[in-house]
Amino acid sequence: MSCARRFGLALAIAIAGSALTPAAGDWSFRDTAPSHLDILCGGKLVGRYMYAYDPSTPEKRLETYKPYLHIFDLEGKTPITKGAGGLYTHHRAVFIGWNRIGFNGKSYDRWHMNDGEQVHREFLPHRADPDGATVRSIVLWNDEAKKPIIVEERTMRFLNAQAPWYAILDFTSTLKAPAGDVKLDGDPEHAGMQFRPADEVVRADATYVFPKEGADPTKDRDYPWVGETFTLAGERASVVHMNHPGNPKDTIYSAYRDYGRFGAFFKKDIPKGGSLTVKYRILVAMGEMPGAAVIQACWDAFAGTKTPSPVPKITVRGGPKK
Repeated sequence: MSCARRFGLALAIAIAGSALTPAAGDWSFRDTAPSHLDILCGGKLVGRYMYAYDPSTPEKRLETYKPYLHIFDLEGKTPITKGAGGLYTHHRAVFIGWNRIGFNGKSYDRWHMNDGEQVHREFLPHRADPDGATVRSIVLWNDEAKKPIIVEERTMRFLNAQAPWYAILDFTSTLKAPAGDVKLDGDPEHAGMQFRPADEVVRADATYVFPKEGADPTKDRDYPWVGETFTLAGERASVVHMNHPGNPKDTIYSAYRDYGRFGAFFKKDIPKGGSLTVKYRILVAMGEMPGAAVIQACWDAFAGTKTPSPVPKITVRGGPKK
C-alpha cells in the first residue's frame, strides 16, 4: 500500500472512531541483538529501540553513540522518525540528553557525544499486557574514561491507542548520579527530551501548536503540551509532546525549527547518590492536528487531574507556505 493510501486509511478509521492500535492487547517483542528491539502490536511494528554500541571505527561509533526509539507509521513499515545521518546526525527519533553536564569540575556533552557516549548496558524484563508493552533499558552516560556520570533507567511504554491517535508512548527517564554531583545544563536547542521526525520531512513545513494565546516559546515556561504537524511522503502527520506536571519547573519547549525537531528542556542538579525522574507522553495521529479540547483531555488523563482543565486558546505558528 502506498504511503498516501496508508495516511488516507488512517483518517478514514479516525473518522469512524475505531481503535487504531491493531489487535489491541496483542503486544509482543522481537530482539535483533545487538542492534535493536522491535515492539509489535498485532504483528505490526509500532516502535523500534535502537541500542547498538560499536566503537570499533569512527563511523560505527558515530552511528551508535546513543540509544533512541523509532516510532513507525500506521502500517508498521517505515519509521516516521529520524535515525543516524541526515541533517544533524545527533538528532535521533525520540531521545534525551544535555549538552552541558557538570561533573567533577568538568563539562560533558551528552547531546552531540563529542567526548563520550550513552551506552545501553542491559535490559530489565520486558512486559506485555492487555493495555500495552513496556521496555526498560539501563543506559550509561559515560565520561571520557568510559565510567558513568549518570546511570539512566529508560522506560518506554506503548499504550493501546484510540482515534484520533494511532500511537501513544509514555517515556520515563530516571537519572541517577552514582559517582558525584551532577548538573544538567545547556540550552533548549541542545538538551532535554526531544522528538525528531524523519529526515525526509518537507523543510520549512512544520506547523507548531501551543496551548496559550499569544504564545512565545522562547520566553514562556511550563507548557503542558506542544503539538507539531509535518509533511512526510506527501501527507501530514501530527505529534503531541506532553510534559508531566511532576517534572522540573521552568521547562522550555524548543518548538520552531523548520526540520521539525522539538521537545522539552530544563536545568536541574542531581546530588551524589540521588536521582531525578521525568515523564513525558508522545501521541501520534495521521493528518492535521486534533483540536485543543481533545489534546487537553489527553493531557488531563496523563497528568491524573481530578477535574477537567479549561480548554486553552491556542497559538499556531509556521506551516506550509502558500
